[in-house]
Amino acid sequence: MAKTKMLSHLNYLLSVLILTLLFSFTFFSTTTKSDGDSDIVGELLTLQSQSKSGVIRLTDDLLRRILSPPRRTFSFLVFFDAVQLHKKAELRLPILKSEYSLVASSFLANNQGTPDQSKLFFFDIELEESQHSFSLFDVTSLPHIRLVDPDVKTLRDSGKLDQGDFSRLADSMAEFVESKTKIPVGPIHRPPMFSGKQIAFFLVVVMIWTPYAFKKIVAGKTLLHDYKFWLFGAVFVYFFSVSGTMFNIIRKMPMFLADRNDPSKMIFFYQGSGMQLGTEGFAVGGLYTLVGLLLAFTTHGVMVFTRIGPRIGVEITNMLRFYLYFEVELIMIVMNQ
Repeated sequence: MAKTKMLSHLNYLLSVLILTLLFSFTFFSTTTKSDGDSDIVGELLTLQSQSKSGVIRLTDDLLRRILSPPRRTFSFLVFFDAVQLHKKAELRLPILKSEYSLVASSFLANNQGTPDQSKLFFFDIELEESQHSFSLFDVTSLPHIRLVDPDVKTLRDSGKLDQGDFSRLADSMAEFVESKTKIPVGPIHRPPMFSGKQIAFFLVVVMIWTPYAFKKIVAGKTLLHDYKFWLFGAVFVYFFSVSGTMFNIIRKMPMFLADRNDPSKMIFFYQGSGMQLGTEGFAVGGLYTLVGLLLAFTTHGVMVFTRIGPRIGVEITNMLRFYLYFEVELIMIVMNQ
């Protein structure tokens, strides 16, 4: 009987010991995972606070430490950059990087002090500094932005922004992030076009110039009273409209490009649709403006020529019509090339 009780007590103590060990192991494992993730999150928050835009420079060593915890509780975006490619206007890397930084700073401003701040981080990575990380993501072309979710095990399988996600720049990037991570980025905070000092200086200049301008307006001695001002203004607006200058300004198109096959040669007319260079716009706009001025001169000068004599007036008019037709054909040839 005593022996049976002793065995029962030993079994009970052994069961308690096993349960205690299992509980301790589970607790230690959970604590280790949590501490590992919390350490890297704390480090990233520190780096984020040190960045003016909230974008953290990603290196091979930092990426290794981010991926080292067995469980990650945050997502992160990576903008892949290469300084040597900034001169290629068709890639628009400086513009996209600026818009990417704008998304990061807006997210930080809208989520400062909230739990979402530690759930999403923004990185940029330079090709010359971290070629190994480029290979891990299998990046072969730029521009390139990747979104790495907490569940992603292989960086090659991370989400990629398509070209359509760059269409509206910062707004498109923010929509992509919100749709994939379900984390609100918030409104985009773009810097004002003019600073407070510039606005104050402008107001002072206007206040000083107003009495002088009022005196000139009353006396009728301003540019607004000169027909030449309106004449040149109309020609300028016409040229601005037909040359595609607004397209060049919005897209920040260069005047010309270097030929990839022969860098010593320059490309002034882009062979393709959906794009034009500055020189092409000025050339076509100049031809259209010339034709428009000839047409205006023809319609306005017919009456003057007919006063010289019906026959001479008709001959001059026919010459002008022929020249106008020639210019139109020249424009069509240039446009079709």
